[in-house]
Amino acid sequence: MAKGFASTADLGEKTITFAELGEGLYAFTTEGDPNSGVIVGGDGCIVVDAQATPAMAGKVIDKVRTVTDKPVKYVVLTHYHAVRVLGTSAYDAQEVIASDLTRGLIVERGQQDWDSEYGRFPRLFRGADSIPGLTWPTMTFEKQMSLWLGDREVRLMHLGRGHTMGDIVAWVPDAKVMYAGDLVEYGATPYCGDAHFTDWPATLDRLAGFGAHRLVPGRGEALTSPEMVAEGIAGTRGFLAALYGRVQDHVARGHELKETFDDVKAALTPDYGHWVIFEHCLPFNITRAFDEAKGLDHPRIWTDKRDQEMWAALQG
Repeated sequence: MAKGFASTADLGEKTITFAELGEGLYAFTTEGDPNSGVIVGGDGCIVVDAQATPAMAGKVIDKVRTVTDKPVKYVVLTHYHAVRVLGTSAYDAQEVIASDLTRGLIVERGQQDWDSEYGRFPRLFRGADSIPGLTWPTMTFEKQMSLWLGDREVRLMHLGRGHTMGDIVAWVPDAKVMYAGDLVEYGATPYCGDAHFTDWPATLDRLAGFGAHRLVPGRGEALTSPEMVAEGIAGTRGFLAALYGRVQDHVARGHELKETFDDVKAALTPDYGHWVIFEHCLPFNITRAFDEAKGLDHPRIWTDKRDQEMWAALQG
């Protein structure tokens, strides 16, 4: 193949940052790798997104133990992707929480996603032999629920479809801090292989309506001011609009996927080519956008075999 597949060549070490966003509120970020959030309250902690393996989750636990000895009561999963969820067992949490829709996606495609992402991101799956199996939530909800850490409320909400159909956010009202998962990225390319392009902008509108003072994106550094929050949301929205609008135009003209991919990539590279995982994401993103523009509402399931076939067809 002309290009190394996905992120298989990205094997360098990344620098971990554990940023304090407010009293008891932290962002675990790693130079564009998947982020985790930590919320500390009166009687315990919440970890938002678990990392890809228990061994990788151990890096988050090490940082948590520098600020508190309280137990991790809850692991909150913003969506179902393997790089976010398969490390959950390391936390020994009382409850693992996700949306009803996310649980349904695990039933439908959890194993296929694990196999797919393992092939794309070898560095993120260090210690893969420590994964005990698929991660299953022990609690789910439809639209909204509140967790209480002593007197601190953490509100979990499904604001609409976007990065996946089941995305949730974690909102800390007393500090106006939002943990957004992959609905928002900062300096990192949104992965859209399971996305709902038509719905995502309205979901971002609802998220922006909370007026967060700080926000933890799915990838990229923590956003530590209202101005940075607005920038992160606007950047994500702009990327989605640029990609999907151009794909829609190609579909309307009756063009094939390969022609669409080549043109959209050329058009987006000047503005977004420097974003983390741009080369990795774009074939998956354009393939999904092409399907949605042709009327396929429910994303097709990615498998390790389909990944390789698609990559060869578009990048080979």
